[in-house]
Amino acid sequence: MKRIEQYLLVLLGILLMMFGAVHAQDLETQNALESINVVQQGSVINVKVGFKQPLRALPPAFSVSKPARISFDFQNTINGLGKLSQNFDEGDLKSSNIVQAEDRTRLVLNLHKPMTYEASLDGNNLLIALHTTSPVSAQQLSAPVEHFAKMRPSSVENTIRDISFRRGKDGEGRITVDLTDSNAGIDIRQQGSTLVVDFVKVNVPETLRKRLDVTDFATPVLSLNTIQRDGGARMTITPRGLWEHNAYQSDNQFVIEIKPIVENPNKLVQGTRGGYQGEKLSLNFQNVDVRRLLQVIGEFTGMNMVVSDSVGGAITLILKDVPWDQALDIIMQQKNLDMRKNGNVILIAPRDELATKEKLDFESKQQIGDLEPLQTESFQMNYIRAEAVHKLLIDPKQSLLSKRGSALLDDRSNMMFVKDVPNRLDDVRAMIAKVDIPARQVMIEARIVEAGDSFAKNLGVRLGYGATTKTTDEKTGVTTLANSTTLAAIKPDFRMSGIGALNLPATPRAGSAGTLGLSFYNKNYTKYLSLEISALEADGRGKVISSPRVMTANQVEAIIEQGVEIPYQQATQAGATSIAFKKANLSLKVKPQITPDGKISMMLDVNKDTPNTLLSTGAGVAIDTKHVKTEVLVDNGGTVVIGGIYTQTVRNTTQRIPFFGDLPYIGFLFKNKEIIDDKTELLIFVTPRVVSENLAIR
Repeated sequence: MKRIEQYLLVLLGILLMMFGAVHAQDLETQNALESINVVQQGSVINVKVGFKQPLRALPPAFSVSKPARISFDFQNTINGLGKLSQNFDEGDLKSSNIVQAEDRTRLVLNLHKPMTYEASLDGNNLLIALHTTSPVSAQQLSAPVEHFAKMRPSSVENTIRDISFRRGKDGEGRITVDLTDSNAGIDIRQQGSTLVVDFVKVNVPETLRKRLDVTDFATPVLSLNTIQRDGGARMTITPRGLWEHNAYQSDNQFVIEIKPIVENPNKLVQGTRGGYQGEKLSLNFQNVDVRRLLQVIGEFTGMNMVVSDSVGGAITLILKDVPWDQALDIIMQQKNLDMRKNGNVILIAPRDELATKEKLDFESKQQIGDLEPLQTESFQMNYIRAEAVHKLLIDPKQSLLSKRGSALLDDRSNMMFVKDVPNRLDDVRAMIAKVDIPARQVMIEARIVEAGDSFAKNLGVRLGYGATTKTTDEKTGVTTLANSTTLAAIKPDFRMSGIGALNLPATPRAGSAGTLGLSFYNKNYTKYLSLEISALEADGRGKVISSPRVMTANQVEAIIEQGVEIPYQQATQAGATSIAFKKANLSLKVKPQITPDGKISMMLDVNKDTPNTLLSTGAGVAIDTKHVKTEVLVDNGGTVVIGGIYTQTVRNTTQRIPFFGDLPYIGFLFKNKEIIDDKTELLIFVTPRVVSENLAIR
């Protein structure tokens, strides 16, 4: 027994020695971050990060513009500084944060403003050069060069395999360049009104060296031209109007999007970001694991992210200042992934896996619904008729009930009894709570204004000539004219009776004209000339206001009318005549609808008919009709003009005696004139008001 215990002790010692050796070996292979030194030289800030052992390759890094910071991730590395932060205050470099998670350490450089960086390895040190924004010339400002991706050594010759152009869902032009190798260097710059993309040491086949006219796609891009030049390939993109570009690279595909810009004078910065609203970030990863990349995005956003075990593979991704949700969308599109979001938790898995899981969940819920016991619940309707709700429930096209559910209606009590599974009863309860509400009232007031301005001027003349004989009684000395008793009997007759030599008096439309009469006699009073001038000038203004108003419920048509019915005769089928009536009314027909933003949409039919007795005939009385039918959208309490008719009648009439009416100076004695200038205007105003729900009549 003692011998067995000795054997066990020896075996335990051997195991402890082996474990200690393995642990010591792990400690020896594990790297450590030992120092961070910062030196500023002109506009460049040099950061020297010292490690215990040399790094095998440049670490993955990404930058964020708001807040400005640059992050580096070191695998199999621990924090050997003994502190988690360090302040520098050198130029635009504020401080650094060191975060360790298991065997991984992240170095975060906090900046005052966004900066570009260059990283290189020097023994046990990582050298980081931060470049500040320096003054540039006007020419450089007009054509800045964006070093999208640096060229990396490659064993194969890089060639453009295909160039495609498509229109995006938001009207953007999307250019996709398919490369044989993802290590190509790409530079983007704006040159005048064009966008130039240079591919460093990249060949273009003869079939792709051409100009593509893409005007018919209705995007901001007019054309793109690809050529071969010294040092690589060049693509020249010619846009139109206001535009902005966005570029990204995923593995061997380089994509550049040209988006239109809709100017808004109220915006301080013009531009559009499409449907992505996340905080912008920059990513530069070469052949990195997808799960690792998703972890970086999850840590950046602070979202809880659950990644399925079936997610795997590697991806090359170069993104500069793109929203994080767009970056996540690009990754999922390239790897055929999909996500489901629940609160602040995101589940990411292959698209087929999620679809299969959801299908199984739905089938399970359906099976449970077929076996779940039924319950009965009564619903009391307060403002809506139960019959209307019952029609909604039993409608086969949009039924809320399950295939085992049923609904009964009681018109007397305005109640409805529903029998179904509990979750369907919850849906019915929620639906009734939304539709069983008091209808809002709307007061609609219409004002029909008819304004008239009339002017008339009439001028006419009557001219007559007469003659008679004169006899004098020697005894009495009384002079007598023929057909007259005394001389006084031949006083001027302004009515021109018995003369009628010229009869062109003024003929006004209404009223009577004023007259001025003169008579001229010879010295013997036997011949005389009578002149009568008639004239009238009338100026009138009038206004008729009709104001029908009606109150109705929301989405309920209302009619109000006032007027007379004019009888007229009509023939019957038997050949006899009967009396029928024609309405000549002022009517307002309206159907309002209150929109969710508080405005009022109305279907209006306004009619104003009046009898015209001046146009009465044997067949009946004529009716003047004024009618408008339209649909308008008005603010609550606002007034809108829905119709207007303006008419003007100008007439100048002259009646004259030929030849004599054209004589100078005296031609007016042989003609009459009539001038008419009538103006009428019809305006219809409508003012809707939503009646307050708290309004009460006492």
